[in-house]
Amino acid sequence: MNRIIKKIAVLGSGVMGSRIACHFANIGVEVLLLDIVPKDATADKKSRNKIVNDALDFALKSNPSPIYRKAYAKRITTGNFEDDMKNIAACDWVIEVVIERLDIKKQVFENVEKFRKPGTLITSNTSGIPIHMMTEGRSEDFQKHFCGTHFFNPPRYLRLLEIIPTPKTSPEVVNFLMHYGELYLGKTTVLSKDTPAFIANRIGVYGIMALFHLVEKMGLTVEEVDKLTGPVLGRPKSATFRTCDVVGLDTLVHVANGVAATCPKDEAIDAFKIPGFISKMVENKWLGSKTEQGFFKKIKGANGKSEIHVLDLKTLEYKPSEKVKFATLEATKSIDNIRDRMKVLLAGKDKAGEFYRESFYSLFTYVSNRIPEISDELYKIDAAMNAGFAWELGPFEAWDALGVADTVKAMEAAGKKPTQWVYDMLASGAASFYKAENGTKKYYDIPSKSYKTIPGTEAFILLDNIRANKTVWKNSGTTITDVGDGIINLEFHTKMNSIGGEVIEGVNKAIDLAEKSYRGLVISNEGANFSAGANVGMIFMMAVEQEYDELNMAIKAFQSAMMRVRYSSIPIVVAPHNLTLGGACEMSLHADKVVAHAETYMGLVEFGVGLIPGGGGTKEFALRLADELQEGDVELNNFRDRFLTIGQAKVSTSAAEAFDLGYLRKGRDMIVVSRNRLLTEAKAQCIELAEAGYTQPVQRKDIRVLGKQALGLAYLGANTMKSGNYISEHDEKISRKLAYVLSGGDLSTPTVVSEQYLLDLEREAFLSLCGERKTLERIQSIITGGKILRN
Repeated sequence: MNRIIKKIAVLGSGVMGSRIACHFANIGVEVLLLDIVPKDATADKKSRNKIVNDALDFALKSNPSPIYRKAYAKRITTGNFEDDMKNIAACDWVIEVVIERLDIKKQVFENVEKFRKPGTLITSNTSGIPIHMMTEGRSEDFQKHFCGTHFFNPPRYLRLLEIIPTPKTSPEVVNFLMHYGELYLGKTTVLSKDTPAFIANRIGVYGIMALFHLVEKMGLTVEEVDKLTGPVLGRPKSATFRTCDVVGLDTLVHVANGVAATCPKDEAIDAFKIPGFISKMVENKWLGSKTEQGFFKKIKGANGKSEIHVLDLKTLEYKPSEKVKFATLEATKSIDNIRDRMKVLLAGKDKAGEFYRESFYSLFTYVSNRIPEISDELYKIDAAMNAGFAWELGPFEAWDALGVADTVKAMEAAGKKPTQWVYDMLASGAASFYKAENGTKKYYDIPSKSYKTIPGTEAFILLDNIRANKTVWKNSGTTITDVGDGIINLEFHTKMNSIGGEVIEGVNKAIDLAEKSYRGLVISNEGANFSAGANVGMIFMMAVEQEYDELNMAIKAFQSAMMRVRYSSIPIVVAPHNLTLGGACEMSLHADKVVAHAETYMGLVEFGVGLIPGGGGTKEFALRLADELQEGDVELNNFRDRFLTIGQAKVSTSAAEAFDLGYLRKGRDMIVVSRNRLLTEAKAQCIELAEAGYTQPVQRKDIRVLGKQALGLAYLGANTMKSGNYISEHDEKISRKLAYVLSGGDLSTPTVVSEQYLLDLEREAFLSLCGERKTLERIQSIITGGKILRN
């Protein structure tokens, strides 16, 4: 069956429902969002739709936004269950997201069956109610097309989508949802069993509950735990207790109680018992963000400013947050690779090391015992934790990093033996849960005692799987990999993937190799961010030492590398994701094509550190301005928009918004929603450019700039802002420099200039600002404040 999703219905507009609706709107699907009619509603439709309209409005105003672009919200139509349920007949998929009560869900499904057309998908977003119980009494067609689809909050940003079929769900439906979720929604789709809390919440909530008990046992503080369980472990900054506040303590307790009630044979059932301090917090309604206090509470300080206080878990009183330091964490500061870092963390001799050994050994024992209860395959547990809880390493991946055999011995010594199949695996000669073979990541299959390819990954190009055997060249900051079919890939692996001398060397080397022996080049990587921009620390050091000749050469080298990206003899495709700032944005601006992940946050942010874009970014905005200009007033309007985009250091909140800001080009650049497919698609686009007869472009000498006409407008605006105390004197100076380059200098009339002319103006302005004390103070503040490399 060729199933196409053009329109969906979302039943229930609460926190999850409204945001699921937004994410479908993000990918171009028409959405019907329905909810109940208020008890006090009048006959007026606005009154009858108040609940759904208020919920959607609240979601659209939330931060981070659930929508790629505000205009996409127009794809969502609202209504209510009583007046508009009949309209689901025009929908291809109906998603139920009402309150977590089986009786209410059954009532909704009874009503749905009156109007849905046969063959329509019907799924539930329940996080814990057994899926098979919801279809009792429903028709055969309903049961055949029914499934659990468990999104994680927020649906736009957390990539997990658990697919939970019943025994009566059609295999075609399961296969479709697995494929659609990954390709169109950008999800990591994990096929889950219909067991309590499914996969991710079963493991994740166990981990949190076990940690609550460990905190009591070891006398740890909120600050200590969040320091130990955040980015140092490859996990979100919200770590443990901030995450609990966001999710809501009542939600965690509900899931924990549900597991305890429905899994009496779980060997770790005691971990799901609610500790005393948690019970007291729930009793006090200290549930987290929803009640404005949980483990953290915002209060007004003596100076009238807001302060964040933390809960003392012993006294249950709030107190100012305290700095936390552990020797073990200090020892890992120079270790960027999370797998290498794990060994140091668990080897620690202080309280931190004890905490890690206790928590990870317990976790490893627990996940080994969950197979085959919640999953027959171990990779599904890792995939669920990677995508649902944003863990860089899932439990089995972390175990691999530590060494399976050695860790088992340590677990035995600690009284935390894993289950028998782990011993059987080691006895069979298999030393790890995963291995890379012929560019494919394989997992250990327990029944067959052999390694199998992870289903669905065969079509993905993942650098981690091929780097070992396909590296063509590398230096300290980059690696060039042969990704097949005459295409090579350049990846960065510096701190925050910042662009310094080693990356510039890598760019030039990659282009040299591609021009000599390959058909094209892709620039992409698998880091947390594509790149946070140029290495401002290097710029700072040169400026402080007044090494302006060296700084001039460094800027010129950066500009030259970007111009090579634009004017090489082979096609170059840049595939950014997440942070793509400053120099990384400039690299994207010069590519033949950009294949951007939907979650790309792109911007020329140099103004924030007292500079203007100096790697060709200002030049490129002047060039694009010239290409879009029409004579007359619109020229100055477009100039103003481009000027403000740089001058206000605007960063897109999505790849879609990057088109609006002029960083991406309509009709040329493209968006990919699936992160796993980014490099694969970028390679395909590079091949397409090569096979279309790619010809080396000629440098532009036909760029029309506005000169004094635009310069006067910008100077007047900057002066007005300064006079009104909206910007500082230094900001006014940067604005003038920016305007000078964008307008092509102090030209008496609009004039045609070359790219090199604009690059020279840009470099001169950048250098002059590097010598400003205020600029150096801003850069130093960023470096010392831990926000390094945001240029």
